[in-house]
Formats: sequence, structure tokens, C-alpha cells
Amino acid sequence: MPESTLTRIGFPPLIRQIRDRGLLDRRSGYYARLIGTDVLLYAAVWLAVGLTGDSWWQLALALPAAVLTTRIYFIGHDAGHGQIAGTRRANRLLGMLIGDLLLGLSYGWWTDKHNRHHANPNHVDKDPDVGVGVLVWTPEQAVDRRGGFVGWLTRNQGRLFVPLLLLEGINLKVTSVRSVIGDLRGKDRSKRHRARIEAVLLAVHLGAYLGLLFTVMSPALAVLFVFVHQALLGLHLGCAFAPNHKGMPSPDPDEPWDHLRKQVLTSRNVRGGRVTDWFLGGLNYQIEHHLFPSMPRPHLRHAQPIIRQYCELAGLPYAEESLVESYAQALRHLHEVGAPLR
Repeated sequence: MPESTLTRIGFPPLIRQIRDRGLLDRRSGYYARLIGTDVLLYAAVWLAVGLTGDSWWQLALALPAAVLTTRIYFIGHDAGHGQIAGTRRANRLLGMLIGDLLLGLSYGWWTDKHNRHHANPNHVDKDPDVGVGVLVWTPEQAVDRRGGFVGWLTRNQGRLFVPLLLLEGINLKVTSVRSVIGDLRGKDRSKRHRARIEAVLLAVHLGAYLGLLFTVMSPALAVLFVFVHQALLGLHLGCAFAPNHKGMPSPDPDEPWDHLRKQVLTSRNVRGGRVTDWFLGGLNYQIEHHLFPSMPRPHLRHAQPIIRQYCELAGLPYAEESLVESYAQALRHLHEVGAPLR
């Protein structure tokens, strides 16, 4: 098929290829094994925390606890995209049990934010992941941050990005609680109903999490364990999400892209094998995931050669880097954004 024709007709032929290969079909057996294994390991590490007793050696368990907590985050992410169960209701129930109960993360807040990101990745006016916050993502955002602490932060954000990730685990919990409280006070009846359920699940999670730690540890050790666990969790999550879009092109508001360009041009894959797939929870196939968010995780690597070839025929660049280079590009971008203030 000529390049001009592919470029003109865009996404539908690719959808047909992917669907005909069965790559959008559910993988119930895979997810049953994955959830069973990860939840058992997650429970085992907390059992180990409880059985170790009041010892500073318990801090060593914060590392496997963080890794396995991230594994549960990946399952919640897949549920949020409808990858696991066959119905929206079942995925939502699974997502709330995983997110609110096991992780202390508001499923309602996260899915709303993440779906807006998927709809318009890297769009500075529509993607909440590139909105102005502690960090900024474009030189235009940076010029409004002159003077004071925020100016210093923006000038040095490339260097500070990794240290700031250490706060992300706690930030997610705080933001979740604030979001649920906001929904409880809001006028939207459906959001209030969902928020009541989430509030109960979050309270159970926080009670069990803090109750376990403060029961088996001294107060000082318990507080330190919380900070180490949440810091390592934030670092691992950041390592999984940071390479995906940072430093990639942003859509021009005056020149809207179609779905194919919007998802491919703003995304970056991470090259690697099974270990990379495990460490990043399948998010290393970011282009495939953004084109087909509901595609089950194990199908992403099978879809990759099809999508790469389609992008080549359509004349679209297919960005794929090593893990180290993907981090380097993201950090260079953050450093360059702060250049107007240096």
C-alpha cells in the first residue's frame, strides 16, 4: 500500500490488523495467574514485616515491599483500561479493590486523570500530566516561574527530578484523600456515591497499613519505614512512567493531529527483553499501549512489529530507546525547559 494512501486513511486499517490477530481479546487466564502471584507475594512481604519483630532489619523489607506494591499498581493500571475483565463494571470493581483497598490510591481520581492524559498526550492545555505543578514541561510554562523558590526549582528541575520522585508515593496518597473528600462535598450524585465507597476502602487501607507498622515496630521505626517504603515506591513508579512521553513532541493547538499521529508522535518505547517488560509492567510498549489502551499486557509485544511496520509505511517516526537513553532524554528535556531562567 503506498505511503500516501496509508497516511490518508490513517488508523482503521491498523485496527483491523490488530483485531484480526486476536490481540484485543481478553486474557483471563494470564491475569488470573498474574494477580494471584503478585497478590500472594504482596501479602507475603507484609507477613514478613509482621513476623520480623521490632528490628531495624525491617527497613530492608521496604525494598521488596516497594517493588511488589508497584506490581499491584501495574495491575490496577490494567484494570483502569479495561484490559482484565470483560465488562466495565467488573474492571471498575477490581480497580477499586486494588487501588483504594490494597494501595490507598483513589481509583476514581486516577482513572479520570489518566483517561484525560490518554485522550490528549503531551497537549499542554488538555493533558494533566504536563500541566504546571511542582515541575513544568515547556519553556513557556517556565518563564512564568521567575523569582523565589519556584524559580530556583524550575532552574534546577532536571537535577531535582529523581529526588522529587521519592515524594511521589506519599503525594499519590495525599492527592487521593483530597480528591475523595472533594467528591464527597460536591454536587455530582454519582461521584458522591462512588466517593463514599472509596472513602471506606481508603480508610481500611490506611488503618491496616499504619496499624500493622505501628503495632510491630517502635513509633520512630514505623515512621521511617513508611517514608522509605513510599520513597522507593515513588522512585519505581517514576522509573516506569517517566520515559514514556517526557521530551517527546507536543501537539500544536492550531494543528490538531489525528489519533494515529497523536499517540505515536508523543510516545516513546523502551527497548529491552522480558526483564524490562517485568520491571516496567509492559509500559515500555508505550506506543502500542497508547494506540490500543484496552489491549491486554501480554499482547503488547506481539503487536509491536505490526505497529512498527505500519508506522514505517505511513511515514511516522517510531521512537524506541534503551532504558538508560530514555531516562537521559527525559532529564535533558526537563533541564532544557528550565534554561530560560538560568
